[in-house]
Amino acid sequence: MGVTCVSQMPVAEGKSVQQTVELLTRKLEMLGAEKQGTFCVDCETYHTAASTLGSQGQAGKLMYVMHNSEYPLSCFALFENGPCLIADTNFDVLMVKLKGFFQSAKASKIETRGTRYQYCDFLVKVGTVTMGPSARGISVEVEYGPCVVASDCWNLLLEFLQSFLGSHTPGAPAVFGNRHDAVYSPADTMVQYMELFNKIRKQQQVPVAGIR
Repeated sequence: MGVTCVSQMPVAEGKSVQQTVELLTRKLEMLGAEKQGTFCVDCETYHTAASTLGSQGQAGKLMYVMHNSEYPLSCFALFENGPCLIADTNFDVLMVKLKGFFQSAKASKIETRGTRYQYCDFLVKVGTVTMGPSARGISVEVEYGPCVVASDCWNLLLEFLQSFLGSHTPGAPAVFGNRHDAVYSPADTMVQYMELFNKIRKQQQVPVAGIR
């Protein structure tokens, strides 16, 4: 596990989500990247059960239960602006038993699926983000394998991202700033996916124009 950057790629003007994904993957293949199977990251939102909030008008907390095909035996539970719990896959069963405390939000499941590409020391994943049957956006994940400290390799990651994302290259993820010299972990990647999924959910509430 190296250092990873997760970002959103805007849909190209006049193109569909799938056509934009194909444009991106074609660029990667032209660079010399090779297909290395598929991937999936999913997220389901739970909110604090009304019975636990009392009568003081307290705001409920949201918890995001996530899975990543890179870690098939693990389940990640994240609170917004809070800790990330890494448990085994039986955590999903536990959530059913905790329905008196946390309830699944209706139609909240969101996921990204796509193809993995290997290019030298970089692992690239380009995915189609879906909610229900509809494609909602595009995720791009790039991992630099030989390094485990974000501040030591961000410039290298940035240069590689620019080679195929061009003007849509993202800035440094917020999680890098929080862990400047710390060892990068899988939980940091899941925090980035949680932020990406929440951003895409909010974008669905307003019309989005095509981007060149």
